[in-house]
Amino acid sequence: MGPHPAVAAIRLAVRRALMDLAAEAAVPIPAAAPRRAAPIPVPTAAVPTPVGSACAGSAPAGPAATSPVAAASVCAPSTVLIGNARRHPSGLPRIPAAPGSPLVLVAVSGGADSMALAIATAFEAPKLGLRVGAVTVDHGLQSGSAERARQVAERLRALGLDPVEAVPVRVGRQGGPESAARDARYAALDEAADRHQALAVFLGHTRDDQAETVLLGLARGSGARSLAGMPAQKGRYRRPLLDLDRAATRQACAAQSIPVWDDPHNLDPAYTRARVRHEVLPVLEKHLGHGVVEALARTARLFRDDADALDQWAGRAEQELYRPEQGPDRSAGQGVLPVAALAELPAAVRRRVLRRAALRTGSPAGDLFARHLETVDLLVTGWRGQGPLQLPGGVEVTRRCGNLVFRRQDD
Repeated sequence: MGPHPAVAAIRLAVRRALMDLAAEAAVPIPAAAPRRAAPIPVPTAAVPTPVGSACAGSAPAGPAATSPVAAASVCAPSTVLIGNARRHPSGLPRIPAAPGSPLVLVAVSGGADSMALAIATAFEAPKLGLRVGAVTVDHGLQSGSAERARQVAERLRALGLDPVEAVPVRVGRQGGPESAARDARYAALDEAADRHQALAVFLGHTRDDQAETVLLGLARGSGARSLAGMPAQKGRYRRPLLDLDRAATRQACAAQSIPVWDDPHNLDPAYTRARVRHEVLPVLEKHLGHGVVEALARTARLFRDDADALDQWAGRAEQELYRPEQGPDRSAGQGVLPVAALAELPAAVRRRVLRRAALRTGSPAGDLFARHLETVDLLVTGWRGQGPLQLPGGVEVTRRCGNLVFRRQDD
């Protein structure tokens, strides 16, 4: 009998992401191994069995009792061990990738989404000659968080992932608690990926997370890029589960007897995303009918296609129009855009060019919002002699002699 449908769907999504990654990194895919290879010898102590099973607390009689291989084989139907090297809940033994093979890291919180992703990645990656490790980040925002992170790490090691790290971080205050925690988390993941030279970091975001992101973008009055939601791939980060809903990950963990931890912050109405998840989306589903989450995720895909096209257009326009210049003290960090050429661009493209120029000059991406770009745009489309504009990061924009001049105020 095949795996549970939710397990199969998640494995398929992960397999596709891994194959894309292997192709991009030119990782040679090993020849297919026999479907039922001999189990790898492991110490019996390393093969946990469910309490009350036929093998729990007992061993086969006779000489076989001293053989780890025999013990693992006898107990195989009831074992829960999965991962790179031993047995998965499917009952199929799994041969590990060779030491030194390219590594994929999975970011794991201990919740159903990331645990389902980790177990599927550990199942699929060795077939492609890839090792699988994991990082769980302890934000230190709750009592006992360090112990929970340690437990999650131990569980992942038992599933066969290696290396596994529990990384404590210090969460700042800039941008609010959710943004600060996210920044600290990604900094820890980046550091771990660099240190282990990982090909990629897999994230467990689902279609439900995507729908929430789109709603948050709408509420903030953000542009198309924000409404495009989270990309399936950005740099080293991959989100294999974006086309699957959250219920599938819970079903997959239940079907494989994988315990999960529910973060109480996900239920705390003090957090905006928690309110969207538990208050806003249920109301939309109630009054607009089922399928709102899927529709929002589809909207994100459509917006992403549009935003990608506009970004490419803006990138070409910026290359043609932007002129770097030296500041008054002959330092770098100042740039010029011709107003007449900007005015000929469609508004969506022009504002992207203005954003690129502001970022290039030193304005932080996380602090530069649509309202800032709208005021800069008025220097092109509605100029009446207004003075310099101040952007986040100490960037000043001035219209002078038919040009927009971007410069850092400390230049």
